Amino acid sequence: MKKLLLLACVAVALLIGVRVVTQARMPDASTLKEGDVIFQKSRSAQSQALKLATGSDYTHCGILLRHDNALQVFEASNVVKWTPLEKWIKRGIGNHYVIMRLKQNEPLPPDAVECMRKSADLYAGKPYDILFQWSDDKMYCSALIWKMYQRCANIELGALRHFQDYNLNNKKVRELIRARYGRDLPADENVIAPSDMMNCGLLETVSQN
Repeated sequence: MKKLLLLACVAVALLIGVRVVTQARMPDASTLKEGDVIFQKSRSAQSQALKLATGSDYTHCGILLRHDNALQVFEASNVVKWTPLEKWIKRGIGNHYVIMRLKQNEPLPPDAVECMRKSADLYAGKPYDILFQWSDDKMYCSALIWKMYQRCANIELGALRHFQDYNLNNKKVRELIRARYGRDLPADENVIAPSDMMNCGLLETVSQN
């Protein structure tokens, strides 16, 4: 009887522990600014291949802008859309996030945020680009943010790369390429990954859980 009681107590403690670990811890809203870029470890079906190709756990990102009287994440997911911050954070692995901002000596121009908001109105509703092309007809997450910064602030969050610059030799990566491109991978297509922006040297971390 004592053993059963002990096991029950341990089970309850483990359940409580898991609940505490997986509970989303929200960033302090007062420390956030429009234009901040938020990164996460995505649960999407393609994320494992992207992780292997880029060498980074961070495979999805969005930009914080004010929408409906609150800071929300503007992102390219299944479509280009607005997502409440808490919902966006809970969607990632372990509720983990990293929020980054331009370094103090490289502030956003005064009119850049307003330009980004207007750009969001134009991009919202566009389909997600599973081929990671550089066209504006469809968008993937990091290209969306890179273009908004470049066009609204004349700031390039990392040098553009090409497919051939990434690690394409892993089996999972090759399977994804075959499924989407067949034998016609455009090796010299302009592309930017979330990890490229994280490591571009222009951003610094302002919040993470």
